[in-house]
Amino acid sequence: MTSTAAIAKFLRLVPRASLILLALAAPVLAVPAMRADNGSTIEAPALRKGAGAGFVLLVSLQRD
Repeated sequence: MTSTAAIAKFLRLVPRASLILLALAAPVLAVPAMRADNGSTIEAPALRKGAGAGFVLLVSLQRD
C-alpha cells in the first residue's frame, strides 16, 4: 500500500470517526451544562389515588 493510498484511506475514516466520537461525547458534555442551570428540574405532579380504588378492592377480594 502506498503512502498516498494510506492517507486517502485515513481521510475517508475521519468524518465517520468524528461523528461517532461526537455522538458518544455529547451526553458527557451536556451533564455539566444541565447542572449549571437550576431551572431545569422537572417536578412530577402530586399523585392522586382514585376515589373508587377502595371499593374495587373490596368487591374483588370478597369471598363467596
